[in-house]
Amino acid sequence: MSHPFTTERPLRVAVIGSGPSGVYAAEALIKQTALPAEVDVFDRLPTPYGLVRYGVAPDHLTIKSVTRGFEKTFSDPRVRFLGNVEFGKDLTHHDLKAHYDAIMYTVGASGDRRLGIAGEDLGGSMSATEFVAWYNGHPDAAAREMVLSASGVAVVGVGNVALDVSRILLKTVGELQASDIAPHALEALANSPVKDVWILGRRGAAQAKFTTKELREFGELSEADAVVKPQEVAVDEASEAAISDNVVKKNLEVLRDFSSRTPEGKPRRIHLRFLVSPVEILGDEDGHVSGLKVERNTLDDSGNAVGTGETEVLPVQMVLRSVGYRGVALPGVPFDDRRGVIPNTEGRVEGRTGEYTSGWIKRGPSGVIGTNRKDATDTVAHLIADAGTLPVAEQASRADVDALLKERGVDVYTFADWQALDTHEQAQGQAQGRPRAKVVHKHEMLGHRQK
Repeated sequence: MSHPFTTERPLRVAVIGSGPSGVYAAEALIKQTALPAEVDVFDRLPTPYGLVRYGVAPDHLTIKSVTRGFEKTFSDPRVRFLGNVEFGKDLTHHDLKAHYDAIMYTVGASGDRRLGIAGEDLGGSMSATEFVAWYNGHPDAAAREMVLSASGVAVVGVGNVALDVSRILLKTVGELQASDIAPHALEALANSPVKDVWILGRRGAAQAKFTTKELREFGELSEADAVVKPQEVAVDEASEAAISDNVVKKNLEVLRDFSSRTPEGKPRRIHLRFLVSPVEILGDEDGHVSGLKVERNTLDDSGNAVGTGETEVLPVQMVLRSVGYRGVALPGVPFDDRRGVIPNTEGRVEGRTGEYTSGWIKRGPSGVIGTNRKDATDTVAHLIADAGTLPVAEQASRADVDALLKERGVDVYTFADWQALDTHEQAQGQAQGRPRAKVVHKHEMLGHRQK
């Protein structure tokens, strides 16, 4: 492989997005030994780690321990974190081409899919993504006025995000105290009147996408009973014998256990419903959700849900849709609107030399955090293989990039600044008997910096 890169003039790569995919890309770039590399990881937020900070459930702290490895990557002198820098605004595609030999887009999938039914825009109807961002303290959502006045909530979808939002709604303040949920959300949930949460799947229990550990947690909530209709989790012998996936088998065991339990009379209930599709969100005269009409389904021979025409109305005042994420287009970057991804071949952006992608914006929303490591490593291997054909940037030094950002008045937030904020959040949390008290407003984050 012939390439012009040396220790004095290393390969310069810009990574757009500092979530798991971005950090794994940076890690793979500095771990490979074929050629010297320097990486600048950009994020529009001051804080790194993307969905680990703003998507993972606040009561699942062990999942967040991956950040220890991320810290190691950002502490390497060959890697920089440049937070509070928005691609397309503070730095354009043209700027990146002038300052970097290669660009990697690792921005995830921040959009969400809609249900496409009447009443979806009523007050109290929103995506689970928005709700998660609110309780996790994402700066875009933290200022949102979230009025939790609902006694009944419907969560449409049967993935782990649906389980997460339902569990957070049903936990007591005592249970949530041990999490790193944002302070404003903890206060709002403490006064929440929620009594019933329905998780709704249009197909059967065997087609649900959640994991058993998360499902089992509903049987361990101190103030909520798990309610399951036996007929909705029934599977005929032939179908059961055909199930080879151990997760599905275990899920069915847990759901059958729930269906056989006598409710203990706890003040809250989680209803796990299957073979039902939402057909209309009903509203009151104030334009707020007052109910959700659902239709009973059966499964055809191919396992698809088919409506029976039989409907019922669930008494809910809030509807959270959790039916999938989708990527959002970046300025000046190719985008496949149908699939919600950057069009690419094995991570190489179609029609662009020296541009690459990794993570959900590359392949769509699938897999767990760790899945992104192999995905990033695969893309980086192609980038390194292309080193001899990359368009060599003319102003490829850190000083050039820093001068450009300074000239534009961009208030860059460094990894050392983030570490100062991280220390502050943990100290504030400790004072409250919690693991962390998040700072949720951008201007406050920017006020906490390395001394």
